[in-house]
Amino acid sequence: MQNDPVLAAWLGDFVRKEGGIAGTVHTLSGDVLSLRAAMNIPPPVIKATEVIPKGKGMAGLAWERQRSVAVCNLKTDASGDVRPGAKAVDAQAALAIPVRGPDGDVRAVVGIAFLGEREFPEDELSRFETLAADLPRGG
Repeated sequence: MQNDPVLAAWLGDFVRKEGGIAGTVHTLSGDVLSLRAAMNIPPPVIKATEVIPKGKGMAGLAWERQRSVAVCNLKTDASGDVRPGAKAVDAQAALAIPVRGPDGDVRAVVGIAFLGEREFPEDELSRFETLAADLPRGG
């Protein structure tokens, strides 16, 4: 996967502004979500998530359910970096946020991960969905 420069720049700004440590952008391509940008995601995870069908993984669930999906099961090493083979010492909270197109259908899913356990009340999920809505179309 090569990072789309437009989406990668947007993703980097989004993740940093929201205090995240990693992120992804998958765009809808036919009947699958295709990985278009990734930040601090290890190569094995990139490979495993390059194409995601509806209902599979966090991104596929967000697409299927038409709403954000939150989990707290990713792991990092002691520095907080996400790396292949990292020793799991800290739980992360992660979100998959659907982004709608002008027709109201999901056109992309933005992923963001945070260091440490965290809950996402409905109002915060709505805030993330509003922020992610300005995702550019890409280059």
